Amino acid sequence: MSDITIYHNPDCGTSRNTLAMIRNSGEEPEVIEYLKTPPSRQTLVRLLADAGLAVREVLRVKGTPYEELGLADPKWTDDQLLDFIGQHPILMNRPIVVTPLGTRLCRPSEVVLEILPRPQQGTFTKEDGQVVVDAEGRRA
Repeated sequence: MSDITIYHNPDCGTSRNTLAMIRNSGEEPEVIEYLKTPPSRQTLVRLLADAGLAVREVLRVKGTPYEELGLADPKWTDDQLLDFIGQHPILMNRPIVVTPLGTRLCRPSEVVLEILPRPQQGTFTKEDGQVVVDAEGRRA
């Protein structure tokens, strides 16, 4: 079993790039498709604390019911925002990656390089053509 977990959305390019960089380090992570298997409230609270994020920092606006629910309004408490994420997991920004070196919201995807225990095994190019890692496994 891997000691790396990614809360992943396969429809998201950032999430796909992050997963590919994990695999480029020679690791096969536990992949949790959080829209199919949302983290429990307790798990989400722990992930946010471990990543040093406030609930509002993990809220996703684009492609979600964020605006129709009025979540920009400061009246909503963290507990209420967590309730909304529980009801609408798409509100959780992604990907969130957990490794022995830390927990991060990997936006942009190359943030994952900060917490991977093993170096990149060679060149990595994102889906948009941007080279992130060179042939020697160094960040470009």
